[in-house]
Amino acid sequence: MKTNKPGYNNGLLFIALSAMLFALFMASLFTGTVHIPIYEIISILAGGEASRPEWGVIINDLRLPRAITALLAGTGLSVSGLLMQTVFRNPLAGPYVLGISAGASLGVAAVVMGFSFIAGSAGISMPGTWATVIAAWAGSGVVLLLILLVSFRVRDIMTILILGIMFGSATSALVSVMQYFSTEAMLKSFMIWTMGSLGGVTSSQLRIMVPAVAGGLIISLASIKLLNVMLLGENYARSLGMNVTLARIMVFFSTSLLAGTITAFCGPIAFVGIAVPHLSRMLFRNADHAVLMPATILTGGIVMLGSDIIAQLPGLDSSLPINSVTALLGIPVVIWIVIRNQKLTGIF
Repeated sequence: MKTNKPGYNNGLLFIALSAMLFALFMASLFTGTVHIPIYEIISILAGGEASRPEWGVIINDLRLPRAITALLAGTGLSVSGLLMQTVFRNPLAGPYVLGISAGASLGVAAVVMGFSFIAGSAGISMPGTWATVIAAWAGSGVVLLLILLVSFRVRDIMTILILGIMFGSATSALVSVMQYFSTEAMLKSFMIWTMGSLGGVTSSQLRIMVPAVAGGLIISLASIKLLNVMLLGENYARSLGMNVTLARIMVFFSTSLLAGTITAFCGPIAFVGIAVPHLSRMLFRNADHAVLMPATILTGGIVMLGSDIIAQLPGLDSSLPINSVTALLGIPVVIWIVIRNQKLTGIF
């Protein structure tokens, strides 16, 4: 029986990526400042009792939520980047190109630094994690609403892109004003949030984060045919009878749900959304989203889990900001994209 070579190679790549993803997920559970024997970790994951109670707490309440968060963040940001690059047909478009990240930052700034205007000597406590998450969601949602309202009136996708950048710049300016008038303690709290973190998401928060990211991924997978048509241009898509406005709404909503949720729980994480879709294209040499979408999901999870392992600096008591690691990994890819952009014109 004859085997289709490209499909056969794709199958091998998917198997290899899946195996690598599983290996890194398990490695993230083994990595940490406290040494826990491998057989103990496997026993805890299987529901058994740990030899030491603190080991069970470390695995179930710290390492496992962190690994799941890394997996969700990597897949969500990477898919949202793929969506933006396809819709705008721009190789440097990322999940925050519509100002979603800036909107989330504005929401967090309003909660964290806005307290400096009303706290005074009243003894008001610092806002909790849930207040920060809800504020980030609200900020990104407001920006999405503005973009959707604009998309009803504007047909040109590049005009929407420019307006999204303007919305993001406006919200960033408001954040800068708040930073100027903020107290030192609240400014420090906001700056720590901007560095990104995967370790602050609890098991109870994952109960909201998992369905939100899963919902965004389901919408993205349902949009595969629309994305393939949009690669050929919106005019061609309209000539085929596709409802371009509805397609935009689906893509924008999915991007906001993915990037907004991850930014709300983990803070802004840079370069993953831009770099991972291109890594997937280089691996599979295919522009079909039926191949690119699952490839991006797997590659995004691998990149973020690997970045998190590096950030934890195995054997030391310190941990690097996840943004620093993803920037160091993603910037070379972005530079390569810029230098060899002429070779990518056939993809967009």
